[in-house]
Amino acid sequence: MTAALRRVLSEGFRVFFLCAGLFGVFAGVAWGLYLGVHTMGGLITELPYSMAPHYWHGHEMIFGFASAAIGGFLLTAVPNWTGGTLAKPLFIGTVAALWLAGRLAMWYSASLPGALVAAADLSFVPVIMAQVAWQLTKRPKPQNVMFLLFLTLFWTGNLLTHLDWLGVSGYTLEQGLYGGLLAVCAMISVLGGRVTPAFTRNAMRREDAPEAAWPVSRPWLERAAVPLALLLPVPVLAGAFAWAAPLALALGAVQIVRLTGWRPGWALRQPILIALHSGLAMLGLGLILWGAAVFGYGSEVAALHVLGIGAVGGMTLAVMSRAALGHSGRDLVAPGPVALAYALIPLATLLRWLGSALSGGWYFPTVLASAALWSLAFALFTAALWPALTGPRRKD
Repeated sequence: MTAALRRVLSEGFRVFFLCAGLFGVFAGVAWGLYLGVHTMGGLITELPYSMAPHYWHGHEMIFGFASAAIGGFLLTAVPNWTGGTLAKPLFIGTVAALWLAGRLAMWYSASLPGALVAAADLSFVPVIMAQVAWQLTKRPKPQNVMFLLFLTLFWTGNLLTHLDWLGVSGYTLEQGLYGGLLAVCAMISVLGGRVTPAFTRNAMRREDAPEAAWPVSRPWLERAAVPLALLLPVPVLAGAFAWAAPLALALGAVQIVRLTGWRPGWALRQPILIALHSGLAMLGLGLILWGAAVFGYGSEVAALHVLGIGAVGGMTLAVMSRAALGHSGRDLVAPGPVALAYALIPLATLLRWLGSALSGGWYFPTVLASAALWSLAFALFTAALWPALTGPRRKD
């Protein structure tokens, strides 16, 4: 047991991808159970958390689930970017405890002082930022330093939610939730723009595909994508949603056009590749739908769930599974259950979109089915990759 715990805390991807997988299952089941009771005509009058259930759900999917995936990725990737050493197990264990403290504080917030809940929940990201900043001092390339800006925007969104709950800032809850989600989407746009064409190109090279068929990145699109991604969350955090809508439409269109050059058709033959393409397609589509909804065309809630489930859920699943396999010395081939999980996320996205976009009695059945598919996807991910996340690295 001690050896297994030391192994889990030896690398950031292990403990935090486990946290993301397990919490993804828990949060989906908890939300589904709450909705299920109401679907059957029941009423839950006492909950352990103090905020409205849909706000707990939204907050924990963004600042709970996504933050674990981001933390695990950065603690693993930044040492590779800088040539630095991995964080020590004591540090990894400490920040994992901070993340868990935030989740427990949010869950039991009805019984805790609001300031304590805020302090517990807001402590995780600054520690990750400090570690990333320290490592980046060794090789401070702008394309890597920008992730500190994304983390700052992400943390600011969480701060705004707690200031609202504490009664300090007025109504800044939606600014915080939407801004936090869009900050994650901005990170996905930048990171996906790096890894998706590169991983697809590498796979095509291994399969002896002709060079003329390899992914193509258009420089003008790449130059446009980064500033759009950096700017997108800013007006939302400031409460100027109308200013963000054109940015979302522009970044969504840029993302879709970028993707057409990255050979998604060829990637269909490898689930671990098409999952990346699918997540980025959901990002582009979700941004366009949200930008249109701000201007009054379509359901804003439906669009936000295309981003939350399809883009954030899909890309975190794709990146976490690939990183878990690669960094544990395993072949970059998605196990069958993980490949199935990749397919479940777009289906969950479609059902959740239908739940908000359609009228009548479709809401509860589609939303419950979406929550079930989300939970199943992350249960499959966690179970199938448990040996990679907790077991010894395979020898090369």
